[in-house]
Amino acid sequence: MWQTDVVVPHALTGDVPAMETVIFACVHNAGRSQMAAALFCVLADPRRARAISAGTRPGERVHPIVVEVMKDLGIDLSSNRPQKLTDELARGASLLITMGCGDECPFVPGLARDDWPLTNPKDRPIDEVRAIRDDIQERVRALVDAHLWNRTSAVE
Repeated sequence: MWQTDVVVPHALTGDVPAMETVIFACVHNAGRSQMAAALFCVLADPRRARAISAGTRPGERVHPIVVEVMKDLGIDLSSNRPQKLTDELARGASLLITMGCGDECPFVPGLARDDWPLTNPKDRPIDEVRAIRDDIQERVRALVDAHLWNRTSAVE
C-alpha cells in the first residue's frame, strides 16, 4: 500500500533537472486536494516533480470517506493532516491547482494557476466519492503526462 504524507520530500541528485512543485489547494484540504496530491505522488517521478496539498481554512482531518476510497487504490491517507496554504509553502512552487472552491480559492501572486471544478466529497455517498476520485486521477494523469513528469519519461 502506498503511504503518502501531505508534503512528500524528495532529494535531487546528479544531473536531474530542477524539481517542480505543484500545489493542490481547496478550502479545507480534507478531500479533493488530498486525493490529487497523493495520486500525483504515485504517478509522477519523484526526481522531477512533487505535490503539496493545502487549504485556505484547513479542516481537522482528512474526510474518512476519502481515506476509504483511496485505500481502494492502495493509497493510505490515514496519517495525512490538513495544512494551511501559506506564502512559505507556496514559495518555489511552479503551479497552483485549485479544486472547485469558487471565491474561496486561494490566489498566490506570480504562480501559474488552473482550476479544476470538482464537487466536494464531504458527506457524499461512496459511489460519488469514487467518481470524484476517478475524475481527479484522470486530471492528474493528464497533468503529469503533459509536463513529462511521469515515471516512464524520467531522466535516467
